Amino acid sequence: MTTVTAQLPADWPTTEERARAVQDELRARAVLDESGPPPGTGRVTGVDVAYDDERDVVAAAAVVLDAGTLAVVAEATALGRISFPYVPGLLAFREIPTVLAALEALPCPPGLVVCDGYGLAHPRRFGLASHLGVLTGLPTIGVAKNPFTFTYDAPDTRRGSMSPLLAGAEEVGRAVRTRDGVKPVFVSVGHRVSLGNACAHTLALTPAHRLPETTRRADALCRAALRDAPYPA
Repeated sequence: MTTVTAQLPADWPTTEERARAVQDELRARAVLDESGPPPGTGRVTGVDVAYDDERDVVAAAAVVLDAGTLAVVAEATALGRISFPYVPGLLAFREIPTVLAALEALPCPPGLVVCDGYGLAHPRRFGLASHLGVLTGLPTIGVAKNPFTFTYDAPDTRRGSMSPLLAGAEEVGRAVRTRDGVKPVFVSVGHRVSLGNACAHTLALTPAHRLPETTRRADALCRAALRDAPYPA
């Protein structure tokens, strides 16, 4: 497995004002009218990050799975400095440089990218999945553990049941029940994938657990990378 060091782009935003301006600029480039790759085909990649604020270190992992078998195809991790302060709604600016480094270190194309977080289901309609998709051109979705600031009616208790995730009357995602009687996950599109297809991918990636296998594996890998990180250097 490859581990690389992430470098912060020279023009990376350092203020909330600049970060919001970048969000506004990139949001206009998000593609929301493509269906994306069919579930169960090709490759699907999970990305996740872990932080050590005391050491000023962030670790990112990218884990590529065969979409049909869910077997691991490739893995990569990246270590970097925390690139932005904690500001709700702007978390992508803390994570993107290291996630990009992990993706770039993969020995094969990632296919669909699944983020542990949000895409369109974001107060500014541009969460990590959207941001990452626009920057890379890859199809991306967000699968989150909670509904953020949005509302939903609980879907039926059976696996596969869904209900709209709403911002007022606007559907920004769906609550998807991945296990019978277990709290749903919250799915939203990022870039170049339809909402229906995003939900289908989520169900294909959850044969035995609430969270997608992509997220589970990337979470474990980035935590291990953070634990073993040699920082501070």
